Formats: sequence, C-alpha cells, structure tokens
Amino acid sequence: MPKNQNRAPFAVCVTNEGSDDLQVWKLYRVLPDAAAAAEGYMRVVDDSGEDYLYPKSRFVVVDFPVAAEEKILAVATSGV
Repeated sequence: MPKNQNRAPFAVCVTNEGSDDLQVWKLYRVLPDAAAAAEGYMRVVDDSGEDYLYPKSRFVVVDFPVAAEEKILAVATSGV
C-alpha cells in the first residue's frame, strides 16, 4: 500500500561525515522533493527548523504508524 502523500516521513541520521549540523542517530523530518530524490538527495529539516539537501546515504528512512507520526510532529512543532 503506498504511503499517504500528506504524511511526513522521517529519517535517522546514520553518518554526519562532512555535515557538522547533523547528529548521528537523531530523527529528522523529511520533506518531499522529487527533484532532489532523483539526484540522490533528501530534503531534511535540521535543528534550526530550516530544510536543507543532504545525501540520502546519510540517512535511513523510518516508517511510523500515523498516530506516532502525528505525536512526533506535534512535539517537533511545539518548540519543546
């Protein structure tokens, strides 16, 4: 079953080589970007709240149930 396009996928950073702004083992929100994906990149929201392109090889995408994604997003956007 295809993932709902309105859901926000998440990825865990597995290496931050060359990217000091990423933390290994941290969960990051991934924004859809077909053009970036075609070139081997992911659009990731970092700690600053801004989104940037990073190589896909630095992340492992994780798929949570909808309820879990909603709770994660609520915490992430609450400023806690």
